[in-house]
Amino acid sequence: MYTYLLLNVLTISLPLIFSFHKRLNYYKSWNTFFPAVIITATIFITWDIYFTDIGVWGFNSDYLTGINIGNLPIEEWLFFFCIPYAIVFTYASVKKLVRSEILLTDAKYISIGLALILLFIAIYNVDKIYTFITFFSTALFLIVQTFLFKPEYMGKFYLSYLIIFLGPFLLVNGILTGSFIKEPVVWYNNNENLGIRIFTIPVEDFVYGFLLYLMNVTLYEYFGSKFSRFKNA
Repeated sequence: MYTYLLLNVLTISLPLIFSFHKRLNYYKSWNTFFPAVIITATIFITWDIYFTDIGVWGFNSDYLTGINIGNLPIEEWLFFFCIPYAIVFTYASVKKLVRSEILLTDAKYISIGLALILLFIAIYNVDKIYTFITFFSTALFLIVQTFLFKPEYMGKFYLSYLIIFLGPFLLVNGILTGSFIKEPVVWYNNNENLGIRIFTIPVEDFVYGFLLYLMNVTLYEYFGSKFSRFKNA
């Protein structure tokens, strides 16, 4: 039963179709999306390979095609391209359709506050590698992004994050972690996380997904500004 592959395909299908919608024209920004997703995927796949190797998490072969690259199933490789496509498409759509600068003033303080909370939790859980690495990395990236890049798009990022993570994320990651099916597609070593789950999803997955989303969007915006300047030069 190719559950994981099917989830990847279903996740990317609608965003891919609507990429050609006249009002969105998301396909025109593929030249900025693909560099962003390749860089981000390289980082996360390296992280994934290591965590799989040391048993932080693993995969249930009953839900896979059986095709592996290294120690990761092909579905896991596809995850880091299909999911980012859907979430960056959502972000770009929100940015285009929502004209008001929602949370513009508050976004910086939300980022700083979130970074401090994550840093605090990470420091007090250095013995749990999934918790520590995920929370610390996200806190560090938020701090660097806030003070180095000084983004003006974080209000719409947070809005699109809520749309994604209160809807599709709960469904897709819920299935991957065992909701609605007999066994999880992805299992976790609970000695390496806080043991707190929202439905079947480890709380760390929400932060991991946040970092995956934020890194893709940050690089998407970075390359977009670079290409824009190049065209206008």
